[in-house]
This record gives sequence, structure tokens and C-alpha cells, in this order.
Amino acid sequence: MLLEIGLVIILLWDGYFFFNYIISLLKPLKTQEWKPFVSVLIPAYNEEKSIKETIKSVLAQDYENLEVIVIDDGSKDKTFEVAKSIKDHRLRIFRKEHEGKSKALNFGLSKAKGEIIVTTDADTLLDNSAVNELVRRFYNDVVAVGGQVRVLGKSFLERAQDIEHLRIAMFRRAKELEDLSVAPGPISAFRKEVLIKAGGFVESIVEDYATTKEVRKFGKVVYSPKAKAFTQMHLSLKNLWKQRKRWFLGDLEHLGGGFEKEWFFLLLGDFIAFLDLIVPILLILNAKWFLLTLFLIFEIVTMIIPTLIEGGGILNALAFPLFLYFWAGFYLMLHFYGYMTKLKVKMT
Repeated sequence: MLLEIGLVIILLWDGYFFFNYIISLLKPLKTQEWKPFVSVLIPAYNEEKSIKETIKSVLAQDYENLEVIVIDDGSKDKTFEVAKSIKDHRLRIFRKEHEGKSKALNFGLSKAKGEIIVTTDADTLLDNSAVNELVRRFYNDVVAVGGQVRVLGKSFLERAQDIEHLRIAMFRRAKELEDLSVAPGPISAFRKEVLIKAGGFVESIVEDYATTKEVRKFGKVVYSPKAKAFTQMHLSLKNLWKQRKRWFLGDLEHLGGGFEKEWFFLLLGDFIAFLDLIVPILLILNAKWFLLTLFLIFEIVTMIIPTLIEGGGILNALAFPLFLYFWAGFYLMLHFYGYMTKLKVKMT
């Protein structure tokens, strides 16, 4: 009986977000048609292999009223030289001592002329309409807009990370379309005046999350599902762990109260991940093949539809139960490590 209850909880949880996602597709997005001057900031540190394509993707935007500011954060390779090789009157390139991403962004902010500040990473390619789609979402009291992050590459880990971001895209359409919890670093936009009021980009290992929390004090942060950025992610499990550990420990420093976006929601998500991990095993051990098949079909269907709509790989969607199992185990271990680390710090 407990096994069936666990399965029902999973189906209700995933179904809740899936059906809210479908409902969100039927609602028109709130937008404003305007063409403010935009400054796109690209902080870069040792990105000589990718910086050229990143700059080109920004210059190729279908939004013409912009400038591109590259901030070489004291790179030890030829990032600066590669960036300088691109000739375009909209491009400005600066070099500063290495102080980290947040300070590089704030340096770029001090040089920016735009009313809207767009941020992206030096290993990221923006879809041609990304800037335009970000700008259109600044209606009324909106102070920041976050776009959809996707992952380049075909290895297992890259596919797993892309399907993870597609799941995040489904969640954001379902629950955060008009109330986004984090404007992601690879593709976000801010009103410059609000950033300045907030003291600029927050110096944190999770500057996107921390900055989002600060600007939310001045207005709304919303999601623009059509603004897409394709970024490079880690190829090894070791590097993936290091990245997500840094993100999670940073997030824990900024968490507060609240049912849906803070501690309770985080712990509830961990409980669902635990069920995702043990329920399939128990269904197999108890030879409950019909329930196992129901679980697999449900998870695949709820991933295929967002994949078709958002533009992902169908094979990845068909393999979603495998990716789901991987991420459930990965995040349970990561979060346990994070909780123990935070507890240890408090006890010392």
C-alpha cells in the first residue's frame, strides 16, 4: 500500500506541473512592444575557444538597437586578442585584473549606455531573437527577465543536462511565468536603473540568484520562454559535481522562508527525488509491472510534449526515466552533502 501511495505522490507532483504547463501555453504572454537601447555584457575569463562565436551570436541578433561589451577578467590566454579581432562598431572590449564574474559584470555595468542590461556567458550562443524576446517582456513594473537555458553537446552528461533544463523550462512556464525565482546568468535582462539602485550585481558564487533576489525588492522578475541561450556544460561527472556543489552551497546562503520558493519547497523536492529513486526499484522487486509501465509512460509523455514545444531532442525525451533516475540520485547526494556542510559550519 505504501508503494502505491508513493507512486501516486510522484504522479500528482509531476502531473501538477505538467498540466499547469499545458494551461500556460493557452495564455497569451504579457508583453510590451518597445525598442530601448540595450547593452549586452559578456564577462570572460580564459574563454579564447568560445568567445568569438559568443560575440558573433550577439551581433547577429534581430534586435539592432544594442551594444556589446566584453569584459576580459584578467584572462591568461588569448581571450582579449580573439575578441579584439572582431570588427563591429557596436562592440566594445575592456580588460581588467582578475576579480571574478560579479566584479566583471559591475565593471561592464559602469561602461554600459543601455536602458536595459542583458547578461550572457562567454561560452554561450544566443538564439537570434533572444534579446528581442527578453525586451518584449518588460511590461509595467517588470524589473528583470530571465530566458530559457539549453545545453549544447551529445554526450550522456550533456544530454542529461539539456533534459534537466527542459524540465526546468516546463516548471518555469507552469509556476514562474510571471514570478521567476532566478534570472539565469547565461540569459537575463535587467533595467539598468534598478540594478544601480540594488547596488549592482551581487558579489556571490551564485550572483544570478543573489542579484535576482535583490532586484525583486523593486518589482517583478518574469520568464521569457522564447528567449533561448545554448551553453556549454561539463563533460565529466567530477566537474559537474563541483559546479552544482558551488551552486547549491551558494543558494543555501540566500534561502529564506516561504512555501513555494524557499526551504519547504526545497525539502519537499528532495522527498519527491527520494521517491523517484526508490519507487521504480520497489515496483520491479515486487513484480508490479503494470504500475511500473504506467510510471514510465507517464514520465515519457510529460517530457515529450514540452520537448516538442520547446525544441529538444525526442530521443532524450524517450530516455527521460533514465535521466530522471540519474538526477534523483545525484541531487539527493548533493543536497545531503550541502545540508551536512551547512550544519557543520553552524556548529563551529
